Amino acid sequence: MNRIKEVLNDKGIKQKWLAEKLEKSFNVVNDYCNNKRQPRLEVLNRIADILDIDVKDLIVSSKK
Repeated sequence: MNRIKEVLNDKGIKQKWLAEKLEKSFNVVNDYCNNKRQPRLEVLNRIADILDIDVKDLIVSSKK
């Protein structure tokens, strides 16, 4: 699972803006945000760069 939606909300950024920066459709980014689809590692790194955060901040650990 990822935290893309939470990070966007925290930063006040719209999914549409991120979709434009990634050159992906809104539907793809919306699926990422709602954890219906997981971005490839390269895309996740690109999202982190665009949002100026560490990629680790976008990932939810499955370890407890």
